[in-house]
Amino acid sequence: MLERDFPEIRALPLFAGIAADSFEALMRGAYLQTFPPQIDLIREGDPSDFLHVVTEGAVEMFASWSGRDTVIQTVRPVSTFILAATIRDAPYLMSARTISRSRLVLIPSQDVRDVFEADPAFARAVVMDLAQCYRSVVKHTKDLKLRNSIERLANYLLRQRKAAGDAAAFQLPVEKRRLAAFLGMTPENLSRAFRSLEAYGVVTDGASVRINDPSDLVGFARPTPLIDDGDL
Repeated sequence: MLERDFPEIRALPLFAGIAADSFEALMRGAYLQTFPPQIDLIREGDPSDFLHVVTEGAVEMFASWSGRDTVIQTVRPVSTFILAATIRDAPYLMSARTISRSRLVLIPSQDVRDVFEADPAFARAVVMDLAQCYRSVVKHTKDLKLRNSIERLANYLLRQRKAAGDAAAFQLPVEKRRLAAFLGMTPENLSRAFRSLEAYGVVTDGASVRINDPSDLVGFARPTPLIDDGDL
C-alpha cells in the first residue's frame, strides 16, 4: 500500500483512535487490490485470513443453504467486513462478492489480532464496532420476523427516503432482485408489494421511487427507532 491511501483507512472509527505504531503494524502487511464486478471475494466456511476494507465500489454479503441464497447486507465505502471472524479466528459465516468495480484493502487477520491484544484503544474500537453490528443484526431480524412483506418494503423505502435527505424521489441503491433477497422476499412478491404500496402514494419507474404522500406511507408502515434507526 502507498501512504496516500492511509488517511481514508485511518479515518474509520475502528482505526481512528489507535496508536501510530499500531496502525503502522496493521498497514505493514496490508495490500490494496481492485476487483471487477461479480468477483467472489470470500466464501462462507473459509478461514478468515484477512480483514477487508471497502474503499471504493460495493460488496454484497450473502449466504447459501440447500440451493437457496439470501442477501445479508451491502457494504459500501469506507467500511470493513468481516471483523467478528477475524477477531475470533473463525470461519466466515457469509460469502462476499463485488457488485461493481471495487477497491479493497486486505489486512492480515493475524496482524489485526496482534494489535487487538496490544492496543487498548483498538480493542475498545473493536468492541464498539461489533456491538453496533450485533444491534444491526437484531434490528434486521425483528424487521423480518415482526413485519409482513409489504410492511418491510414500506419501512425500507422510508429509510431510503431519509438517507436521500427526505427527497420526494430517489434511486434504489441495489437491484430489485437483490432488494427482494435482503427483505426476505421473492422478486415476484416484491413486485406485488410495490403495487400494493401504490395505494399509499408510492410510484416506481425502474430503480426510481417517488413517495407522493410520505405521511400516508408512514401511517401504514409505522416505523420505530428500535428497528429502523441505524444510529441507536
